[in-house]
Order: sequence, then C-alpha cells, then structure tokens
Amino acid sequence: MSAAEKDKLEYEQVSLDLGEQGYMEQQENLEQQIDMEERKAESILEAILFTMGEAVEISRLADVLEMKEKNVRKLLLHMQERYRQYDRGIALTWLEDSVQLCTKAEMYEYLIKIAKTPRKMTLTETVLETLSIIAYKQPVTRVEIERIRGVSCDHAINKLLEYDLICELGRLDAPGRPLLFGTTEQFLRCFGVTSIDDLPEINPVQVEEFKQQAEAEVQLQLDV
Repeated sequence: MSAAEKDKLEYEQVSLDLGEQGYMEQQENLEQQIDMEERKAESILEAILFTMGEAVEISRLADVLEMKEKNVRKLLLHMQERYRQYDRGIALTWLEDSVQLCTKAEMYEYLIKIAKTPRKMTLTETVLETLSIIAYKQPVTRVEIERIRGVSCDHAINKLLEYDLICELGRLDAPGRPLLFGTTEQFLRCFGVTSIDDLPEINPVQVEEFKQQAEAEVQLQLDV
C-alpha cells in the first residue's frame, strides 16, 4: 500500500471517529436537556403542591405543565421515591386522582412542639357505624342512614361534618330534595386509603348488626 493510500485510510478513520464522538456528545447533551426539563417540571409540581396545601387533581397539574397525565404521574412517582429515599420530612399522598404534599406522620411529635396541638377526634361506636354506612353507601341521605341504623343519626352526622370526614354532595332529586352525604379526602387520609375502592368489603351481616345495636340503644333509652 502506498503512503498516499495509508494517509487516506487514516484520514477516513479519524473522520469516522470524530463523527461517532460528535453523535455521542449530541446524545449526551440531549439527555442532559431532558433531565433539566424533568427537574424543572418536578420543581414546579413541588411549588404548586406546597403552595396549595391541599390535594390537587393530576389533570390540573398536567394542564399547568402542558404535559400528558401519564408523564405527570411518572414525575410524581419519581418525586415520591426521592422523598422516601433521602428520608425527607415531607411525602406525597395519593388521594384517588389527586395528590397532596404532606409532612410525614413520624414528624408529628416534633410539629406539635411548635404548633398548636390539633383537636383530637373522638369517634364513638355510633359515629363510626354512621361513617361506615356513609362510606359504603355514598351518596346516601340521612333517611337511608337512619333506615339502616334504626335510630336518629343527627348527632353522628353533625360530628362527622365537624371533623370533616363527610360532606354534603348535593340534593337527591326526590320529594323534599334531601341532602346527600359522602366521605371527604380527610376521611381517606385518616384511614390510610387512596380511594373508597380500597375499602374492605363489608359483610351484610355487619349491616344487620348495626341495626340490632341501634335497636338496643333505643330500648336502653326507653328503659331509662
């Protein structure tokens, strides 16, 4: 092989190496750009959730970021893992199709040292039974609840409204237009579920037990 041919081969090899190197650098720059965009999107999500202080629908977050919901969910899952991995004081809580930025439960003992002690909820058996009926039958009217329990449930419903465990969902399109009740996001947080679909199945026998216990309450009141 002549010297000229060798020089030509060497030149072609160098050109090929530079081409591959340029392509690799281009890919690396592209990946860095994507990472920067994702970090910025996560920062925006964190700022929104921190400022709102309550659960925000993922669809709304997607609209703000101008992204598909599935991509927003991916970012949120990555954020959730980072909070867990680095043992941060905050965490993401999923509530059906919404997400909320919260302090971790294990930080409670430190929070109460600097903030007012939150009001303690007292859930009696009567209140819990009423809450169970609403959770499984929602949307449900007061009359339907009382039909299952067999007694007035005004006190229990008022307590549940006070504790923000239930809320009014509107009115039934029927004579008298009675109020409809359902559970709230606070209910999901308190009982550690992300959706009412995650609630355990209720046995019909338990509903009958509710009735019997309520009837016993009425009889006790009559005897007194």
